[in-house]
Amino acid sequence: MTAEKNGAFRHTYDSPIGKLRLTGDGAGLTGLAFAEGAPDGGDFGGEAPVLGETIRWLDLYFAGEAPGFTPLLRPGGTAFCRRVWNILQTIPRGGTMTYGEVAREAARRMGVPRMSAQAVGGALGRNPILLIIPCHRVVGAGGAPVGYRGGLARKAWLLALEREGAPGGPEDQGKG
Repeated sequence: MTAEKNGAFRHTYDSPIGKLRLTGDGAGLTGLAFAEGAPDGGDFGGEAPVLGETIRWLDLYFAGEAPGFTPLLRPGGTAFCRRVWNILQTIPRGGTMTYGEVAREAARRMGVPRMSAQAVGGALGRNPILLIIPCHRVVGAGGAPVGYRGGLARKAWLLALEREGAPGGPEDQGKG
């Protein structure tokens, strides 16, 4: 990494599911996304404490352990998106919720009679902090892993990792 740029940082993390791009604003983690397709531009940011915490979180997570802490998150987004993302953070490791269940919980928290599962899907698609805000734990009505920005193989691999530990990368799922 090079020197800090205006209090911001960016770091690339090599994971079993591909390169991840970590971004922050000096006060917290603002992004954790798949790096493919993103302009590289190199890493920068010096010694941002949340960067070290996030790397430690990822190391534990990919080792198959529950990290037991959450780095300081600053995901931005609309009030609705943040409400949905907060619900996602209540889904236990190895567990899932359907889009409909998340929609019902969002409606309950908002004090409205109902919420659209499609609106929830839209909020999940805008999630800037993958894994830590676990949108991969949201599944279709039949329990199938559907609708993941990183691809369904990655989503299935992440769910398997959380349930029983998964060897290799997502391309190994279903082999053997």
